[in-house]
Amino acid sequence: MGPDGRDISNGLDRLVAGTTGLRHDGRFHEPNLDGTAGDYISFDSWEWPQGVGLYGLIKLWLFTGRDDLRQLVEDWYQQRIDAGLPQLNVNTTAPMLGLSVLWAKTRDPRWQPVLDEWANRVMAELGRTPEGGFEHHVSDKVNHDELWDDTLYMVALFLASYGQASGRRELIDEASRQFLVHTRYLADTHTGLWFHGWTFDGRHNFARARWARGNAWITAGLLDLFDLADLAKPVKDFLQGVLVAQVDALLSLQAPSGAWRTLLDDATSYEEISATAGIGYGLLKGYRLGLGTPVWREAGLKALQVVMDNIDETGTVGNVSYGTRMGHDLQFYKDIPIQPTGYGQALAILCLSEGLQHVGQEGQAA
Repeated sequence: MGPDGRDISNGLDRLVAGTTGLRHDGRFHEPNLDGTAGDYISFDSWEWPQGVGLYGLIKLWLFTGRDDLRQLVEDWYQQRIDAGLPQLNVNTTAPMLGLSVLWAKTRDPRWQPVLDEWANRVMAELGRTPEGGFEHHVSDKVNHDELWDDTLYMVALFLASYGQASGRRELIDEASRQFLVHTRYLADTHTGLWFHGWTFDGRHNFARARWARGNAWITAGLLDLFDLADLAKPVKDFLQGVLVAQVDALLSLQAPSGAWRTLLDDATSYEEISATAGIGYGLLKGYRLGLGTPVWREAGLKALQVVMDNIDETGTVGNVSYGTRMGHDLQFYKDIPIQPTGYGQALAILCLSEGLQHVGQEGQAA
């Protein structure tokens, strides 16, 4: 017997509290290139983990209609904007996705000038690789001539969302281009899984790591891309094929617990819950949208259960790997420490929210 709707709803309530309660305890010291202190944990910092966290909260607001969630995220954005936004890069773009989804629903005039300016700067200023991919520039490092799978979730989804909401077709087209270029260099033709990164300097995939959370960004990101924007039919058809190939590979690698390991195809690497939540979300959503078979739903419900089993009484998601740089050997990924993060919270929120729709439709999940 799987989780019921009451269990899932209670889990979502705890996740919100756990997300807003995240604070940096000094364990990680990662100064930014401009000399400011990097904070990838505290809820009140404008960075990519918090950006993903806000997206999860906003998606939960859209699903539940809870006014307290809308107020929470609107206050967060207003305070951060009033304080001054950080320098533009791939990861500082991540919070713009949630803001775009919020604006698309509310049309609050506070947000459009901020979104417009940031979108214009992404198009004009973000570093590019050969073939026009976005270089993975982040707050503490310029990764020159490198493509990372994370970039699609942090930048391309924002362009797709805001392009659709604002009627700016060129932004949707750019998002489509980014997914196509990244697929060319990061999708592994042998397995259907995705590599973490690619460099044009030497033309290789670094450690050829089939890293779980990177794959989760793709599974969840592709399905959200289909929701966020109207893509050209050849692009959508192509990307749906990429998604199905990836999921087919993921299904055979799910551990007996329902989780996926941080290196998907390495049985000695640890089970990692943020990736499990993102993949589980994608499987359930893909099944609901008619892209997958009942096997997708079954695997997604197993993932949902193990995610719920890793939410503690404070609403904090455990067994989440910390932010992961590009590894030059596979051991690097196995050594990434465990740390509660905004993206771990958000991917769990997405997974539970999607799971609630399945339980709601068909009673208790068997």
